[in-house]
Amino acid sequence: MAARQDAARRKRLLQARIGAGVAGVVVIAAVVWIVVASTGGGSSTPTAAGASATPTSCTWINSVPADPSAAPSATPSLPAGIKDVGKPPTDPPRSGFQVLTFTTNQGVIKVEMDLSKTPCTGASMAYLAGKGFYNNTSCHRLVDGIFALQCGDPSGTGSGGATYSFANENLPTGKLPTYHIGDVAMANTGQPNSNGSQFFFLYNNSQLQADYSLWGHVIEGFDVVSKIAAGGDDGAFASQAGGGHPKIPLTFNTVTAGPVSAVSVAPSTTLVPPPTPPAATTTPTATP
Repeated sequence: MAARQDAARRKRLLQARIGAGVAGVVVIAAVVWIVVASTGGGSSTPTAAGASATPTSCTWINSVPADPSAAPSATPSLPAGIKDVGKPPTDPPRSGFQVLTFTTNQGVIKVEMDLSKTPCTGASMAYLAGKGFYNNTSCHRLVDGIFALQCGDPSGTGSGGATYSFANENLPTGKLPTYHIGDVAMANTGQPNSNGSQFFFLYNNSQLQADYSLWGHVIEGFDVVSKIAAGGDDGAFASQAGGGHPKIPLTFNTVTAGPVSAVSVAPSTTLVPPPTPPAATTTPTATP
């Protein structure tokens, strides 16, 4: 009986792996991925990011590779674009709502987080905001094919971020589109549970696969996001990850986290997609 049970388990595992591989091929052919380069400096290979169960506490994984040549007592050097501000608390609030306020060169954007759905992602965003991590950073990538404006890299290159990563939360379910206008989600390296500091605003309903933690929704200042989207991109990443630098720069002067509230403050308004941006006119040369 034990042998039969073990054989059945191995068969199920093999079928699951095959299914995941087939699904990965289909997805990669169908969408443009929101990925960030690894801390090693190179672009990661996109693969389907899997869901994970909500943990009882938040685990912050060190995402900076150790230097084997360094002395044990030496302070580790950080790769270019990586900024160390420590790690968030492991036991953040798991209920209530919190608003992030992005004061930018184009106006104010406010995003509400539902901490019952994304307690760890909310804790990370609030922590980084409190440490000034996002201050004076610019959104580096606009991808009109999936209606995404990507931000959160202090280096502005697409390769930067914090020194830690964490697990997926609140992956959407149901039929496409699962990401809607005004949503805000985490970017990742293309691997499961590889969230860092980078995220993206959705300025229309998107056909993205449900591989990105959905952590917030724009409740004020969507016109700012819409303005950047309507300006189009320069096509710098068109031949690689997709999209390019926004032609209208969007810089976060400050990002602050408000208090946790028991009641949502999200207004009941209908968001309108921006006009179709102009086509890119430059030759893609930059590395995302």
